[in-house]
Amino acid sequence: MKILMRADTHYSIVVSGSDYEKPKYTFSQILAAVAVSMGSMIVGFSSAYTSPALVTMENSTRISVSEEEASWVGGLMPLAALAGGVLGGPLVDYIGRRKTILMTAIPFFIGWMLIATARIVHLVLAGRAICGLCVGIGSLAFPVYLGETIQPEVRGTLGLFPTAIGNIGILICYLAGKYLDWSELAYLGSALPIPFLLLMFMIPETPRWYISRGRTEEARKALQWLRGANTKIDNEMRDIALCDAEVKNESSFKDILNMKYMKAILICLGLMLFQQLSGINAVIFYTVKIFKMSGSSVDENLSTIIVGLVNFISTFFATALIDRTGRKILLYISSVTMTVTLIVLGTFFYIRDNLHIDVSKLGWLPLTSLMVYLLGFSLAFGPIPWLMMGEILPAKIRGGAASICTAFNWLCTFIVTKTFHNILVAIGPAGTFWLFGSICFVGLFFVVVCVPETRGKSLEQIENKMTGRKARSRRMSSIANIKPLPSGC
Repeated sequence: MKILMRADTHYSIVVSGSDYEKPKYTFSQILAAVAVSMGSMIVGFSSAYTSPALVTMENSTRISVSEEEASWVGGLMPLAALAGGVLGGPLVDYIGRRKTILMTAIPFFIGWMLIATARIVHLVLAGRAICGLCVGIGSLAFPVYLGETIQPEVRGTLGLFPTAIGNIGILICYLAGKYLDWSELAYLGSALPIPFLLLMFMIPETPRWYISRGRTEEARKALQWLRGANTKIDNEMRDIALCDAEVKNESSFKDILNMKYMKAILICLGLMLFQQLSGINAVIFYTVKIFKMSGSSVDENLSTIIVGLVNFISTFFATALIDRTGRKILLYISSVTMTVTLIVLGTFFYIRDNLHIDVSKLGWLPLTSLMVYLLGFSLAFGPIPWLMMGEILPAKIRGGAASICTAFNWLCTFIVTKTFHNILVAIGPAGTFWLFGSICFVGLFFVVVCVPETRGKSLEQIENKMTGRKARSRRMSSIANIKPLPSGC
């Protein structure tokens, strides 16, 4: 093993082998991960916006918002993201991964400016719809770009960058929401696409997309930039070309209906279902409302900042553990943690509202429960469904199947976000959190029975196990096979 250090900012640890030198990472790959993940920061900010903003919006003299309209301000973004997810699949194939990501920056800016300058609620809704469309497109394009550029040795670590930086966006929104009203907060949101756009101009298109368009020389230049100037890339270029040829010759959308692929698709759909029905987006969208409702002794805006900070820090625990302990163990811990904390939170509301017992001395409990709940979610059920989607979906149907799973995720997000207020009215806070906790408990059994362990396995090994197929004699490289979302191999 030797360490290469160059003045052109490519730093890589490489392992010498008989075929070629494979870097574990380069500065270029980290830059690419950060640039793409800046889009996730906007996604996180967009998701958290309604939590501090709706409180000031409902009390604003400049704009009139009813409770039903407020629920649409929260719910319209994931609904539009569902449409964006469907649109994103063809876009990343037709115009490229990088251009698809770039084209979201300006609409993000326009959407936030519509919200910031709105005098009527319809403009706020229009802005949320535009931002939601970009969120849906980005949720497809970001993982595709990273899947085609990151070395498989650090697939888990750099693959969690979007989650980590997305949580920074949530934290920024919560911090700023303590001091800014809904309009000022939207102006801040309009500034976030600027560094995102600048960083995206610094990175190339993915080598795989270039090869799919027959632009081999551009693919070689892009891959050399990503791997470092001294790295031999001939074998990797050949593997990518072979994988591209395999997809063109064999893949079709009707293959998604093949029964041998159904197990992998259903596992991905199940993970997306339990991720969203855990109530996470209801908590993120309505954090301030939850604390006001609980009568917590801690200031509700300060509470949301603490929640955002915990949400951000907990991602680093997942980054450190995901390639060491395995996916299933983390999912077990995540399910149990969320179940217990949601049951405790529901019990707090039940004692206060139904038994009419003074809980003023337990004012710290809602904040503590939500902190531990978010820690459990961010440890596994937040990032792992997206990561495992790129691991267990067979290469032949990965694009179409991942688009279906992503659209399903946003549909569940919309349902939970839009109905959260109605569920609160129907069964009360205690029943609502008990409902989410029960779903998390069912999710634990789903993981135990259905979800495979993928740590330390190549994508081909995982695919062989999922489809019951014997290993092929020709071994494709991991980077040629990984593609979390919508197209190609």
